[in-house]
Amino acid sequence: MSDLTNIARPYAQAVFELARDSNDFVGWGDQLSLLANIAADSNMVELLKNPAFGNDQQISLILDICGENISADAVNLIKLLVRNDRVNVLPDIAEVYAEKRAEAESVIEADMITATPIDDIQRQAFSTALQSKLGRSVKLNFEVDEDLIGGAVIRAGDWVVDGSVKAQLEQLVGAVAA
Repeated sequence: MSDLTNIARPYAQAVFELARDSNDFVGWGDQLSLLANIAADSNMVELLKNPAFGNDQQISLILDICGENISADAVNLIKLLVRNDRVNVLPDIAEVYAEKRAEAESVIEADMITATPIDDIQRQAFSTALQSKLGRSVKLNFEVDEDLIGGAVIRAGDWVVDGSVKAQLEQLVGAVAA
C-alpha cells in the first residue's frame, strides 16, 4: 500500500458501509476498480495536476470516461474526491475497500510462490489445507520463482511461511557465520 492509505481509509470505510447496506459488494468493487484505473492513468494524472483544468471539468471528464458504469453514489464519491483534491487516492481506496470486503465475506487472499510449477491437484490440496489452517475461504494465487531452489513461500495477510530451500540455506550460512 502507498503513503496515501491513511487518507483512503475513511473513504473506503464509507464506501464499504454503502456496499454492505445495499448488499452490493461486487458492484462497488467493480466501480472502484474502474475509478482506480482511471485515476492511475498517467495521462489522467497529468491532466488533473493542471491548475487550468477546474473541478467541474475534472468531474465531467471522469464521468464521461465511466459512461453508465457507475451509480449515483459513485458519482457523489467522484465529486467529493475532486472537490477535496483526492482523486489520486482512488487506487488506495479501492485496495482498502477490497480488504474490508474480503474480511466481511470471510475470504483471505494468499500467495504461494514455488520453485517449480505445481499441478491443479496440488493447488487444490494446498488451498484446502490453507482454508483449514486459517478457518476462512482462501483465494490462493500461485507464482513460480526459480530462485527459491525448492520448497515454497506462502503469504496470507501477516502470516508468512517460508519453507524454501533458499531460506534454509540462508539460515545455515547465518548459523555458520555466527
